[in-house]
Amino acid sequence: MTVTTETKTYLNFVNGEWTQATTQQVEPSINPAKKSEIVGYVQKSGKADLDAAVAAAKAAQRMWRKLSAPARGDYLHKAANALEKRLEEIAETMTREMGKTFAEAKGETARGVAILRYYAGEGMRKVGDVIPSTDSEALMFTSRVPLGVVGVITPWNFPVAIPIWKMAPALVYGNTVVLKPAQETAVTAAKVMECFAEAGFPAGVVNMVTGPGSVIGQGIIDHPDIQGITFTGSNEVGKRVGMGALARGAKYQLEMGGKNPVIVAADADLDLAVDATISGGLRSTGQKCTATSRVIVHKDVYEPFKEKLLAKVSQLTVGNGLQDHTWMGPCASENQLQTVLSYIEKGIAEGASLLCGGRQLTEDGLEEGFYVAPTVFEGVTSDMTIAQEEIFGPVLALIKVNSIEEAIEIANDVRFGLSASIFTQNLANMLAFINDIDAGLVRVNAESAGVELQAPFGGMKQSSSHSREQGQAAIEFFTSIKTVFVKP
Repeated sequence: MTVTTETKTYLNFVNGEWTQATTQQVEPSINPAKKSEIVGYVQKSGKADLDAAVAAAKAAQRMWRKLSAPARGDYLHKAANALEKRLEEIAETMTREMGKTFAEAKGETARGVAILRYYAGEGMRKVGDVIPSTDSEALMFTSRVPLGVVGVITPWNFPVAIPIWKMAPALVYGNTVVLKPAQETAVTAAKVMECFAEAGFPAGVVNMVTGPGSVIGQGIIDHPDIQGITFTGSNEVGKRVGMGALARGAKYQLEMGGKNPVIVAADADLDLAVDATISGGLRSTGQKCTATSRVIVHKDVYEPFKEKLLAKVSQLTVGNGLQDHTWMGPCASENQLQTVLSYIEKGIAEGASLLCGGRQLTEDGLEEGFYVAPTVFEGVTSDMTIAQEEIFGPVLALIKVNSIEEAIEIANDVRFGLSASIFTQNLANMLAFINDIDAGLVRVNAESAGVELQAPFGGMKQSSSHSREQGQAAIEFFTSIKTVFVKP
């Protein structure tokens, strides 16, 4: 694989054209593995740029919704083909811009291809039901209609999969889209948008504007011509999205934080549990909303579990994600690195015992990037900051418990409810966990991170707005129901 050295400026995509921001301002996107390397320059757009994109999307929506759903699906098929052809290139860009390993980036890009093809097929599915009427001469049925223009606000941790799993269903159900990607991964987003452009979507159907959240994100929240907003990101910003959308009557969908537990029962397969804890908690440098953060272990297997966990964590290789031997890359930005380090300091200050890691890595050439050592704490109690707040980094907190009931109680003792998993061979433990855990994604003998694209995804409590993404559940957000009564 050859690393790209070209540094170019990436434009907004508005009304079928690549356009420079009216502000005439750009900013660099840097490589978190080597902060002196600029991956590309992206537009620092203003409100006028967003207004132009929304106007284009609004103008295109009437024509787009009148296309048959299978015809709209054909465009998604073409986008999938374009993305598949450029899979390694876009994955390499993702690694250089966000830091995750090349293998993970390729997997995410391949998932984007699969999501596009899945929703292309959704264009052939039913969009309503016939309902019996009390009037024997009448026909009553439901249909689904698009919202109109949808604003899509996405984070930096999955710069291919998340924008696609929001845009693809929005488009196939007849909406037009304005994407505001995270500025940290806007080069990757621009390359994804190039695939939509290559697919030949009509002008205005798909648009992208890059820029600060305070301008472009807030502009999407406030814009009267945006009928729906789908957001993934922090709880703080998500709440602003929800409140702003509610104030003007727009539909909104929020996917936010997680503080995801893994429960290890006394009868667990410890090797399986250790491998899943490491994969779920430390891959992508812990920068997943479904990442394992709390590891709640029964006292009878606590010591052997801890021993196996530490032995494997100590063998993990940290470095540039483009290097074949690297298992874990850097934090995505200096801000994220400092956030992780601050939480580690809080853990130590509040009395947790640091078993490994807990520091920035600056040796062997790593001083050029935002690297932190995989970190494991023990002696963690549920009231500690590192047991309550989302860290979004490679930090595991071990908590010892006396029973499954206590484990579930501690697992639920947070404001989040996104993902949770248990390792056990006991059916009663499984059923108790499934029934009593407060999480939208429940996994048994599998890591907490990840969900299949054809299944609904979303959280409980403060992890989401209680809506669901992906699978056929996506139709619930991106359409409205129209009930029709016909009498000759």
